[in-house]
Amino acid sequence: MKAITLTNVVKNIFFLAVSLASLSTFAQEDKKFNFSGSADVYWKTNLTGTNEADGDGMFNTPPTSFANRSGFALGMANLIASYEGEKVGFVADLVFGPRGEDAVFLSTGSANIVNQLYVYWNVSEKVRLTMGNFNTFLGYEVISPVGNFNYSTSYMFSYGPFSHTGIKADFTLSDDFSLMLAVMNSTDFTEINLDGSYTAGAQLGYKGQYLNFIYGAQTGLPGETFQVDYTGGFDLSDAFYLGINTTYNTTDGSGFYGFALYPQYATSEKFSVGLRGEYFKEFDGGVGVFGLAPDSDADVFEFTLTGNYKISDLTIKPELRFDSASEDIFLDGDDNPTGSLASFLVAAVYAF
Repeated sequence: MKAITLTNVVKNIFFLAVSLASLSTFAQEDKKFNFSGSADVYWKTNLTGTNEADGDGMFNTPPTSFANRSGFALGMANLIASYEGEKVGFVADLVFGPRGEDAVFLSTGSANIVNQLYVYWNVSEKVRLTMGNFNTFLGYEVISPVGNFNYSTSYMFSYGPFSHTGIKADFTLSDDFSLMLAVMNSTDFTEINLDGSYTAGAQLGYKGQYLNFIYGAQTGLPGETFQVDYTGGFDLSDAFYLGINTTYNTTDGSGFYGFALYPQYATSEKFSVGLRGEYFKEFDGGVGVFGLAPDSDADVFEFTLTGNYKISDLTIKPELRFDSASEDIFLDGDDNPTGSLASFLVAAVYAF
């Protein structure tokens, strides 16, 4: 594993600042360059469990990705530089801070700060080829908190995949239909292919509804991984939106599946409220990636109520979450094992 030192971080930030200054100069002459990103921080407390870290520095928290620390904590800084030409372009997406570093580590097994790095070629008006490292096309949620209504993430998102490296072709079949086909490294092996294993990917889209597939041998895992995933949603009214995600994953007979609904209601231009209701289950031993009862058939329900209050480019997200698992994976206020946990956080997310 490659360590990140303060000197390296300072060098990276300095290099990025110089590069962005150059891009800004070019951007004044050519509008094809773009620079965007975000920064997020939060405060969190467990309402029914201990808030103290154990001897390994691990907190009592839902076994999902991100927002896993008690007290005042950092999310990530996300810096994205891109160029969009008539035929070709690139995206360089860098992350700093715990949320970004956790996502990249889970995806690459290293402390690389690269979240996405790819180039593309518009072969025609209806065909685009993309090659490089890109975030997964499966699932309702994404790594950046700007793209999610809830601040904490679901079990389905956390069990992956996170990112892929490979080549994909996007086809615009009609005004309503789209198709994507991909050949990629093993899931989340975004920096290297260790053993010649490849994964096939596909996505069929229709009016904002997407059916996603991956299949292939995975480095370090027995047999092939197959995953099918549906992601979509519907505007039930001008103010009410319902998002949907369901997924099924199996590798050599073990795996997981889940289902989640995301109803969201806008009370005004500045404030909206949303609920994530999720059921998640491991089967035949599962994978136990985040400590959810490895080697057993565990399941969990979680309900997350989140508000979004916008102040210009800043969004304040108060969030109440309740997790109930079939195994005692949490600790109560007396450090005794328990199967449930209620927690509360307030996040601040700035996007530019």
